[in-house]
Amino acid sequence: MNINITSETDLLKAVIVHTPGREVSLVNPGLKEELLFDDIIFENDARKEHLEMLNVFKAAMPADGRVYEITDLALECFQSQDVRAEFIEMMNRELPFENIHTIEQDLLKLDPEMLLKFVVEGTIGGQFNLQPAPNLLFTRDLAAVVGDGIILSRAAKHARSREFLLIRIIAKYHPLFEPIKNNVVSIGKKQSIEGGDVLVVSDKIVMIGMSERTSFSGLMSVAGKMHARGVEHVLAVDIPKQRSSMHLDTIFTFTDHNECVAFPPAIIEQTHNVVDLFSGGEFIQSRQCNTVKDALEELTGKSFTFIKCGGDDPVSQFREQWTDGANLFAMAPGVVLGYGRNTETFWAMKAHGYKHMNQYEFVEEYKGKGISPDNSEKIAVSFEGHELCRGRGGARCMTLPILRSKN
Repeated sequence: MNINITSETDLLKAVIVHTPGREVSLVNPGLKEELLFDDIIFENDARKEHLEMLNVFKAAMPADGRVYEITDLALECFQSQDVRAEFIEMMNRELPFENIHTIEQDLLKLDPEMLLKFVVEGTIGGQFNLQPAPNLLFTRDLAAVVGDGIILSRAAKHARSREFLLIRIIAKYHPLFEPIKNNVVSIGKKQSIEGGDVLVVSDKIVMIGMSERTSFSGLMSVAGKMHARGVEHVLAVDIPKQRSSMHLDTIFTFTDHNECVAFPPAIIEQTHNVVDLFSGGEFIQSRQCNTVKDALEELTGKSFTFIKCGGDDPVSQFREQWTDGANLFAMAPGVVLGYGRNTETFWAMKAHGYKHMNQYEFVEEYKGKGISPDNSEKIAVSFEGHELCRGRGGARCMTLPILRSKN
């Protein structure tokens, strides 16, 4: 299978996810902030909500579409004893704060299933426990496929470090990534970048948020490497460095080729917060842009519509951004998925020509058919995510697309 992403909204053909498991039940309420959660999650309901989200994906995707569980990919890699040993050495080297060296020999004796259990749940026979990795749910942050290459993220927070090592070993050894194994972009230890800050506008234009999770040096390092791979413009978007807007995709996502949903205070109402980084021979050149909308319209030659997350009411804007109203995931051009609780956002989308369907209506209508490549109907699909929402991530956060097709 090819791996290729040149748009946020082309027809989805393959995506990597993680259905939440016991790791979310291991979150101690007293440590939830340290683990980057605002609340504890009830595992059973979270699993049900996630699996129903996947049913929507499967209904929208073509017959040859694939939904991959990241733990399945990791387990296939861990069948090799050499790969397990390399991963353990990687943890030992990259995560000195975890003191992995004290149990290295014990880890080397683990079978593939038990090593994966240790990585995700942080347990090894009760004698040495790490914190669980509940954020694995948000596979988007682990990497970003851009064209036929992949940016491997580097965690800004210790709580997510094991997850980011997991995607590195998968990208290196899983056959799925064989076609692009020579097209890997990574950054240095002192830098950080996370996939939620990377949005692919086209094969020539990429947006990267400079957030609390993506450092300036990480952004610049990736921008240079993207230019070397043929990307002509990297739009660096400065966003608030705060928990509520931890990534660019928490305040801005694409719903169609020239339509977006944006949180007005941080995107629509902001000026001079965008810098176009473009290749200038040996060096990166830069120029400041007035707004995100201006930058996109100038570089693409298209007119863009920005739909307000939360509608026109300022209170609703803040409330619905808090519950991921701007974090929509496109399954096809003009066909997007988001939490049903963000009602004002869906009303705003209806006012811009989107048909609103709930998850059950959509699955009933499209199961076995998929979204036609020549579909012209715009659809905003809402799904229940009352438990998932507690983790502070929406549909885009919970997906790592690796293949989209224009037809």
